[in-house]
Amino acid sequence: MASVTFNHVYKRYGDVTVVSDLNIAVADKEFLVFVGPSGCGKSTSLRMLAGLEEISDGEILIGDRVVNNVAPKDRDVAMVFQSYALYPHMTVYDNMAFGLKLRKTPKKIIDERVNEAARELGIDHLLDRRPRQLSGGQRQRVAVGRAIVREPAVFLMDEPLSNLDAKLRVEARSFISKLHQRLETTFIYVTHDQVEAMTMGTRICVLNAGQLQQIDSPFNLYHNPRNVFVAGFIGSPSMNFFDATLKPDGDNLEVDTGAFTLKIPANKAAPFKSHVGSEVILGVRPEDIHDTNYLPQGITPANISASVEVIEQMGNEMIIYLQNGGKNFIARTDPRTDAQVGGNLGVTFNLDNVHLFDKNTELSLAYESKQAEQS
Repeated sequence: MASVTFNHVYKRYGDVTVVSDLNIAVADKEFLVFVGPSGCGKSTSLRMLAGLEEISDGEILIGDRVVNNVAPKDRDVAMVFQSYALYPHMTVYDNMAFGLKLRKTPKKIIDERVNEAARELGIDHLLDRRPRQLSGGQRQRVAVGRAIVREPAVFLMDEPLSNLDAKLRVEARSFISKLHQRLETTFIYVTHDQVEAMTMGTRICVLNAGQLQQIDSPFNLYHNPRNVFVAGFIGSPSMNFFDATLKPDGDNLEVDTGAFTLKIPANKAAPFKSHVGSEVILGVRPEDIHDTNYLPQGITPANISASVEVIEQMGNEMIIYLQNGGKNFIARTDPRTDAQVGGNLGVTFNLDNVHLFDKNTELSLAYESKQAEQS
């Protein structure tokens, strides 16, 4: 078991910096997820930790040991790749045992570890088959089993579910989460899928263009995003954004989008008062916009009317694309909502959950205020 530390880590290819000043401390037994769009540097960060990419600057530590110049085989990590990287000519048993054989592990220990891992993963009846005879989900479990038998200090997983269909991905997410609980080992997992990140990670590291945007629990990333990028990346459908101006309203505040105005509840206004008169970005999640006929209890409401442009009937909910005064936005409403394309719909914004961001820096005003209080 081991902690992992990225200490001012950079990765450059010529004049292009793909990872910039990465500082992360991963606790022993933690499940950390790197998430972000394609090209953000998440897989490169994982590969630097594994020793498959050289570090341009900084240090990476596994436990208390700096591993910058340590060969991949000596870092005590095991990696599961997106392609699974199974040897097609070998049986499942031989694929799982291969790393142990290279280390000249005694055959008795190899047998014990492979058979035990195969039972845990539910693939003990497949040990004599070759990869081409397996389904995608079975291959994924073989790749995980090959990592388990090595008993590494750190498990690294690079988008291991991306080749599976939707149903198998759901099952595999649960399987990997349970595996982490059972093994009590440090897991570092890379994905571009924010649903995977939110459901699996104890903490999530959000990257964009090689820079760390925020590292936090799934709850805090959703409810307290640091900036516009994090707010828009976490959540599906993504958060609605409106250019607006923050104005005084007697002793209270209001946000004027030019199409409609929302009053900020008095108990939420404190972090924003120093920004009165400023241009801001208003953020509202689709799930905080409701059909006025089906409101959850206890919210602070603000009602507007909007024209309906597209309706997606999901069964348990409706995704409705709306427009008001030239502002386009998405609502996630009760499935009983009576909406018609081309008609109007009365919707309610839950003012308790609105977000405000600085127009220039795109930083959350509430997050900045909280950080100032703590410093």
